[in-house]
Amino acid sequence: MSSVAARPARVRAPVRVVDIDLARPGEFRGPGDRRLIVPQGQVRALVRLHGLPLGMVGATEVSGPDDLWRAIAEAARVQLASDLERHLAADRKWTVDGGPDGRPCRTTGRSALRDTPLISVIVATRDRPEQLRRCLRSLLRSDYPEFEVIVVDSAPADGAAETLVREVFGGQVGYVREPVAGLARAHNRGMTRVRGRTVAFTDDDTLVDASWLSALAETFASDARIGCVTGLIVPAELETPAQIALDRHGDFAKGYAPRTWSLSDPPTDPLFPFTAGRFGSGANMAFRTDVLRSLGGFDDATGAGTPALGGDDLLSFFEVLTAGHTLAYQPAAIIWHHHRRQQEALAAQVFGYGAGLSAYLTGALARHPRRLPALVRRLPGGIRYAVTRSRARSADPQADWSRRLALLEVRGMAYGPCGYLRGRLTRDRAGL
Repeated sequence: MSSVAARPARVRAPVRVVDIDLARPGEFRGPGDRRLIVPQGQVRALVRLHGLPLGMVGATEVSGPDDLWRAIAEAARVQLASDLERHLAADRKWTVDGGPDGRPCRTTGRSALRDTPLISVIVATRDRPEQLRRCLRSLLRSDYPEFEVIVVDSAPADGAAETLVREVFGGQVGYVREPVAGLARAHNRGMTRVRGRTVAFTDDDTLVDASWLSALAETFASDARIGCVTGLIVPAELETPAQIALDRHGDFAKGYAPRTWSLSDPPTDPLFPFTAGRFGSGANMAFRTDVLRSLGGFDDATGAGTPALGGDDLLSFFEVLTAGHTLAYQPAAIIWHHHRRQQEALAAQVFGYGAGLSAYLTGALARHPRRLPALVRRLPGGIRYAVTRSRARSADPQADWSRRLALLEVRGMAYGPCGYLRGRLTRDRAGL
């Protein structure tokens, strides 16, 4: 028998990440790949039902792949019971064992689109041609029929990315070079080329799930008030201790149930709408193109590659909400993320997360100074909320939080306002 746990008490690298669907018994697939694989050793599985994600569970292969699949499925039935029941209740004609005739089916359970408007996808990259190659290959396997891909080469050191796009993906992927570093600036440069009514963004260190664009399109089609959609981010690999630590610390996954936020129907979160980090991440976000343009695009004093180190995505979420639009989280829109493999890169990334958070708040208040009193009023409740969450995580023996990573993130938050102001000063001096 396989030993199974949703969150093993002591997870050691390497852990193989796999993708399974309870409606397809015995089948394992790799992240962002339709091909079947045969995993061995310790695995962590994204579990779906008819394409829709339920959660992630872990297992260790002992007696072969068939036994491993059954063990993961049984763990999912127990540990993800509420999500499983919710999906089954949404459409009673489906069962865990298949469709009405008992055979496994491929349907996602989402409603079909009446039309398929063009979606523009922007992928910013900087000197990572092999990661870009993997990302683009996964993107071009998308099941959505109408999309374009635009690669923005941000302040490249050489012509490797341009050569890759033109020689390997010629005719399938567009290319534009942005000479000034900064993720927000790269995204804004890409916006000058898009033709779609919707524009989606992901990073070059991701793999795109085949149904990503379809899930985004269906969410936008469900409600004209939605201006932005974010999606689920799960690890593409957990092969090193640094990747496992970041997966625990980074809190990429925002849950497996769809959600919406708006100022007209605020949640109980005491810091809303300032807690933009809860809404999603820039590696998996999409906007109605006219909405993003009406907001002036992204603040180019923020983002990776600038002194602010991040915050461009969070500030855009905040702007969408404050402009009166609804922001939606759709877990069926899945992106697989390659976490940093080395401890040094992990430390820099976590520091950047903290810096980006406070840089975003600084940018939000700089652009909307009238909201400062609202933030000050919410701070006491927000601090109590954060302390409660922190204590709960510290008491969980499964969490294994790193004090060093937590301290680095706090230091990043202390630096963030300075980083944002430096970014604005650098931009203004250069006349950009």
